Amino acid sequence: MGQWLAFLETLFPQVWESLVTIYNFQLYRHVEWPPGWSLSWRWPHHEVINHIAGAEAKEQGVCNETLGGQRPHCCLKNPVIIDLIIGAPYNKRVANCCKGGVLASMTQDPSKAVAAFQMNVGNAGGNALNFWMPTRFRFGSPGYSCGDPEFVDPTKFPDDGGRRWTQAQKTFKVICTFSQFQASPAPTCCVSLSAFYSPDIIKCPSCSCACWKQPAPKCIEQGEIRPRLQKPKDPDTEPPVVWNLAVKHPNLRGVVQVFSFNYRPLNRDGTFNDTGLFWGIQYYNDMLLQSGDSGNVQSEMLLRKDLGHFTFSGGWAFPRRIYFDGQECVMPSPVDFPRLPSERNLAP
Repeated sequence: MGQWLAFLETLFPQVWESLVTIYNFQLYRHVEWPPGWSLSWRWPHHEVINHIAGAEAKEQGVCNETLGGQRPHCCLKNPVIIDLIIGAPYNKRVANCCKGGVLASMTQDPSKAVAAFQMNVGNAGGNALNFWMPTRFRFGSPGYSCGDPEFVDPTKFPDDGGRRWTQAQKTFKVICTFSQFQASPAPTCCVSLSAFYSPDIIKCPSCSCACWKQPAPKCIEQGEIRPRLQKPKDPDTEPPVVWNLAVKHPNLRGVVQVFSFNYRPLNRDGTFNDTGLFWGIQYYNDMLLQSGDSGNVQSEMLLRKDLGHFTFSGGWAFPRRIYFDGQECVMPSPVDFPRLPSERNLAP
């Protein structure tokens, strides 16, 4: 589940300052570029965005009102706000802004799982006791839907080295959740398997790309999908490539060392851990992009062998589930997993 919290600070009637902060609490699902995140809502009355820092509205709209002779930044009833590019000028930045719309997963990098922008809003109406909240929030990344805003305790901010605290007049939050089916009704990745003890290479299951919705020539027939990563055209303005792989496997509790990938366990229940997140090291990601469609990245792991659980039989050595960039991949059926020679001889 993702949560996005907005902290609004009212200064005085008709004009107020707002600090909007977006948090990605997903453990393994990031918001990638393109298209990056966008946030939209519906103003309750005739509000306009006079100024904004850390982001920008996609369109200005028709502005009839002026602020000291200067046209407002956006006068639309339903503004759509997008992040600034990485190389945005310093006078347009705020803390946690300007990542080109990318939000990392909380596991990969908590410092990059947050975005923020600040607005000066005019024609606001209301007051600190009777504050009119925006409605109909939309988080413009595939698969997300947002609930209604709700007031929470006013946010407090440290001042004078922490000796004093100030607080917002009003704070509300909006929670947006993700649905894989809404993001992509058909699977977007599949898994092939092989083992040193078996000559069989188990390909992606046929029709992993949803044959029932697409013409047969587009279906996967004994093939495999390679992840396609888009290279930034300008590293100074566009975010770097990121990817991750969430894996469910009973022996991840025995991980000693992982090579060439970053790794972190996702859940721990006492001494038991069966789910972990792998993601790329930027140096190898850059090499992968330079190799084009034929490029690949590989990793090796050192695992402790728990004699009470470890076995090669019955497909135990293979993962149970795999998610690539937060999307669940199609796995071969367990009955098709590579088998030990003794198991193949016993098979009907």
